[in-house]
Amino acid sequence: MQIELTGHHVEITPALRNFVNDKFKRLERHFDHVINSHVVLKVEKLRHHAEASLLVSRNRIFADATAENMYVAIDDLIDKLDRQIVKHKEKLKDHHNSEGAHRNLV
Repeated sequence: MQIELTGHHVEITPALRNFVNDKFKRLERHFDHVINSHVVLKVEKLRHHAEASLLVSRNRIFADATAENMYVAIDDLIDKLDRQIVKHKEKLKDHHNSEGAHRNLV
């Protein structure tokens, strides 16, 4: 997965970049068809804001989170993205076991 990381009013340190990369590995466990991801980290006064846009098969997933600490904001962001990716994966799954089996029972 290609992660594009951008900072507004915040310097992207190697520690912050490594933290984001480690957290995004959690998303790859659930769904490995993420094509591209763009993460924006912002600081506005005392609020730290993290937002991400993921391009997955046939869809774009967006989430954002705000907290008093950047690491907490990234954790919340990953939680939201994880829930959305699991939901997207369920939509892609074929829920029809076999259409002929039902007819044989009748």
